Amino acid sequence: MKKALKRTVLILAIFLIVSFIIGYIITASEMKKSFGRGEYPDKNLTATWFYDHYENVYPRDEVSFQSGKNTLKGFIYGTDNKKGLIVFAHGIGSGHELYLGLITRLVDCGWSIFAYDCTGSGYSEGEGTNGLAQSLMDLDKALDFAENDIRTKNMDKYLLGHSWGGYAAAAVLNFDHDIKASVSMSGYNTPYAELAERCGNSYGIASKVLNPLVWTYNKIKFGNNSSWAAVDGINKSGIPVLVIHGENDEVIKYDGASIIAQREKITNPKAEFYTFSEDKRCGHNSYFNTKEYTEYKEKVIVPMQDELNAKYNNDVPYDERVKFYNSIDGELYNGFNPELIELINSFYESAA
Repeated sequence: MKKALKRTVLILAIFLIVSFIIGYIITASEMKKSFGRGEYPDKNLTATWFYDHYENVYPRDEVSFQSGKNTLKGFIYGTDNKKGLIVFAHGIGSGHELYLGLITRLVDCGWSIFAYDCTGSGYSEGEGTNGLAQSLMDLDKALDFAENDIRTKNMDKYLLGHSWGGYAAAAVLNFDHDIKASVSMSGYNTPYAELAERCGNSYGIASKVLNPLVWTYNKIKFGNNSSWAAVDGINKSGIPVLVIHGENDEVIKYDGASIIAQREKITNPKAEFYTFSEDKRCGHNSYFNTKEYTEYKEKVIVPMQDELNAKYNNDVPYDERVKFYNSIDGELYNGFNPELIELINSFYESAA
């Protein structure tokens, strides 16, 4: 009986180990697919204005720095401005130029902006974006650069980030950088919390089985950088930190993996919180939009899209898509919520 029991336990242990290894290999493969390169979209298939639209009014200095084995490309906007330097970290999926509406308006407020494309994103090197901790590692290296570059080293440093970058703008405060204030928009508290939330959204109760595999992947991929918490950075820093989130965020849940959901654990007396709750302007980034654009989208853009999709059975030809995007009012589409600009600008000014 004892031998049979030992044999059963051994077989079970081997089965569990082999199952975990197979599960990890599958998880790692899926993660690699999820965190592929974030390229800029085809300019013919978007109404977003890229730098070629702004370059005559907003000159920029191109720079580069190293993050791990990859060279990242960045740009300094508003080089003659004197208020201070805002280091900007973008969201996952593309690069900083998708935020030029925000960047240029902050330049208009008198700030210099150092914006860069993260690993595996936009103009920067990297086979992929690697994972949710990569934005923190890249921002750490961007700050090293800003602290040593002759153009920026003597300027007061401020942080601003959205989503992937929103996490980084708070979590990097765990490190030893001299930061005056930070604004985190739509950020998550830890990479694992957000990964677990995504698994839960996709697989429901079955995600409980996947979570250990996801945790292991994150730990192996990023080592000591896998679990820095935004809340810990905010508390450790003691500096002014503004946490912004949309009440109906479907990407990083307001009451889930978000930083703002952890507000009761934030002991930093200089931390502030702002919730966007207006209907149709309280999502992951819809609070960037103006009221005018929100109405225009609902009454013009969406009906046009629906008509095209119905006409071509959701397989709209390339030329027709180009015509559609060319028909969109660029001024309305690329407007930016003035309330958000004023919120960020005033917060930085009060911390100066």
